[in-house]
Order: sequence, then structure tokens, then C-alpha cells
Amino acid sequence: MSDPSPVAPRAAQARGASVEDNLEEAFERLVHEGEQRLGRDWIGLVSTGTVAGLEVGLGILALLIVDARTQDKLLGGIAFSLGFLALLLAHSELFTEGFLIPIITVTARRATVREVVRFWAATLVTNLFGGWLIMWLVITGFPRLGATAEQLAGPMIHAGFGLHSFALTVLAGAAITLMTRMQHGTDAIGAKIVAAIAIAFLLSGLPLYHSILDSLIMFAALNSQHASFNYGDWARWCAWALLGNLVGGIGLVTLLRLIRVRELVALERQRGDSPRNEAARNL
Repeated sequence: MSDPSPVAPRAAQARGASVEDNLEEAFERLVHEGEQRLGRDWIGLVSTGTVAGLEVGLGILALLIVDARTQDKLLGGIAFSLGFLALLLAHSELFTEGFLIPIITVTARRATVREVVRFWAATLVTNLFGGWLIMWLVITGFPRLGATAEQLAGPMIHAGFGLHSFALTVLAGAAITLMTRMQHGTDAIGAKIVAAIAIAFLLSGLPLYHSILDSLIMFAALNSQHASFNYGDWARWCAWALLGNLVGGIGLVTLLRLIRVRELVALERQRGDSPRNEAARNL
């Protein structure tokens, strides 16, 4: 009778090869998408960023309606997932979704730091502009939602700038960057939808402090007669939230991901340095 013991090692090797193949496919998908996103002209960046603010605003509208009717933040978080589903299916640009992909792309030398800064600046400004516009329309159409927006935004604004609020901003940045990683790790649209709903639930149901999403809630309150704060208060809060989101998205998720794919990054750099491969990519 033959010894079956080599079967287990061979199976383990096959599983390991499959994992590495999937990892390489996900990495190539991230770099390819990063080149496309960072290579957009100003018109493309402005349009996709503004549309993203409008789309997320529809998720905030759903959140406000559900919260006003039920007073249940967890149900509101699920309702808010409409905004993330719109972003996913319409391929728009949300600022904090731009941590993992652009940084991996520039690390692989398929884009420049200047392109990343341009992408971040344009996306941030246009997200906020589109978000403010849709929230003005929401409060104009549903003025009673202004009180609900204040109930949600007030505690965030008045939470201060201590360790507690910073931790919530870091967690928010890590969560939404993880969503990006999850959605780019699969081609199954169902799995991508599940990731969008799950992370939306965490961000808005707990809630965590997200610079763009929660700014829209604050814009809703500011466009009503119920706000207990002003635009200066919002600007200071937003800067604080941006800092924490960057720490969470880049420090807790993106950098660890770069360590995991460091060999693939080095290989991509070698390909980029090869004139033959550069010419082949331009064909």
C-alpha cells in the first residue's frame, strides 16, 4: 500500500499557490484602476467627485428619514448603505476611498505623488461641494429633517478634540479603506454589495466619525434653523476628522497591505523600469 502522506503537502502547496494567485490578481486590479483614476483630467475628477457627493447625499437622506421615523441609529446605518451602493455601481469617487488604490499605484511607480495630491484635493473639494448642494435640496424639500440632522450632528461637533473622538475618526478611515480592499478582492458583485452594506452600517450605525459622510449631516443641520454650531465649527471638526481618517485608512490598512504585497510592488517597479515592457504597455 502506497504512503498517502505526500498528498497533504501537495494540497497545502496548491492552496498556497491559489492564495498567491488571487493576491496577485487583486494587486494588478488595484494598480490598473489606480492608473485610470489618477490619470483623469480635471473635468473627469471634478465631475466624478461632485457626483459622489450627490450620491452619498441620497444615502444621508435615507438615514435621516429612517432615524426621524424610528429613532434607531442602527436601522439608519442600514438605510445609509444606499449611498455606498450608488458609489459602487456608478463608479464615483469618494475622498476616503482614495487611500489604498492611489498609494499602492504610486508605490508601484505607476503614478506620481503629484497626481495623488491632485486627486485627493479635487475629490475632497468636489465631494463637499456636491454634498452641500444635495443637503440644501434635501432640507428645502424636507425641512423637518433639519431637527434630525442636528440631533445627529450636534454630538459629533461638541465631542471635542480628545482621544475619544480621534479614535472614532481613525476607525472610520480604517473601515472605509477596508471596504475598498474587500471590494477589489473579488469580482462577485454580490460580495461587493455585502461589503458596502456592512461598512455603511458600521460608519453610520455606531456611528464612527467620517469627514465626508458626517459633513453632509452637518450641512443638513446648517441649512436648517436647528444647527447649534456654525461653519467655523464644522471646518475645525472636518480637519480633525480628516486627520484621523488618514491615520486609519493609510496607517492601519494601506501600509499593512503594502507590506503584504511588497514582493509584487518590487516586481511592478522592475517592469516599470524596463523600456521593453514600457513600450509593450503603450501598444
